[in-house]
Amino acid sequence: MTVQHITPEGMPQPVPYHHVAVGTGTKHVHVSGQVARRADGSRVAPGDLAGQVAQALRNTATGLAGAGASFADVLRLTFYVTRWSPEKIDDLMTGVAAVADEIGLRLPMPPASLIGVEYLFEPDVLVEVEATAILD
Repeated sequence: MTVQHITPEGMPQPVPYHHVAVGTGTKHVHVSGQVARRADGSRVAPGDLAGQVAQALRNTATGLAGAGASFADVLRLTFYVTRWSPEKIDDLMTGVAAVADEIGLRLPMPPASLIGVEYLFEPDVLVEVEATAILD
């Protein structure tokens, strides 16, 4: 197994992600920040955080596949969310749950960070997702 996700006893539980990932392998895959755009650049789910999370994760899956990886190989995820507030967690997790089976993202997720930002590169972009994976 290249990546092992664990949540050791004594760490907060339950959470929607594992606290620890152990990666063994030699090929590292870094997927840059993915947003809610189709391959032709058209916008997906304007104003809808859950819809944008789902599309950003689909795009992340496509990037991983292009490198021969999948979410099973992901060591960690980072979510950047504009104008973050704790009330948005349900929308974010709804977007994750909506595509988890489709893209092979097991729940709980790999270790993940959620970083609130004021603004991303365009005003309609509500979320950006980055992934780091490791392969043998």
